[in-house]
Amino acid sequence: MLEQQPEQLRLRVQQLATEALEKSSPSAWFEVLYAEAKGDAAQVPWAKLAPHPYLQDWLTNHPFSAQGKKALVIGCGLGDDAEALAKLGFEVTAFDISPTAIAWCQQRFPDSTVKYVIADLLAIPSEWHLGFDFVFECRNIQALPLNLRSSIINSIADIVAPSGTLLIITRVRDTEMEPSGPPWSLSNAELAELENLGLHKVEQIEFLESQETDVRQVRIQYHKPVKLIY
Repeated sequence: MLEQQPEQLRLRVQQLATEALEKSSPSAWFEVLYAEAKGDAAQVPWAKLAPHPYLQDWLTNHPFSAQGKKALVIGCGLGDDAEALAKLGFEVTAFDISPTAIAWCQQRFPDSTVKYVIADLLAIPSEWHLGFDFVFECRNIQALPLNLRSSIINSIADIVAPSGTLLIITRVRDTEMEPSGPPWSLSNAELAELENLGLHKVEQIEFLESQETDVRQVRIQYHKPVKLIY
């Protein structure tokens, strides 16, 4: 089979996402895409077989002690971001809704300390409540439609432990008008929901998705303060 070109992959993703929405199962298309790839990472458009460069940059320039700390990677894909955190000493849990993706991770990293699990961002396990000192969310919120956005953002904020860190990488848009998608870039008001839920923005940088496009992305670091009880 000839390798699909990026444009063909983009159209396939949109087709799968549209079909999933029509079936009222908006995240089901991830498993279809991973299964269709048949072990060829080139057929998964976001799989770079390396940690996201802006995650790696953050880890390099924000030294901290990971020993004894728990980290969670949301929508872990093929596992490179999770492995980068594990190398620092985090106790890492990484989840994806796709069983094929999780099996792929376990095949790629058979001796990994990362706990790879199948889970759904739309139904976060209750035992993860306030459970992680570091949470990494990279472009999963934007892959799901706007009518789910508030509940997803609530779920993500809920799993960050007091005094924990949330690091987000996502596309952003300039208006509150609903964009075409997928992906559906986040607006300022949608990002502000995280602060409304008690997270404090520490740092934000903006970058272009690639030299070939003008698609804006941001990396935002949030801190969840400890609530004092008097």
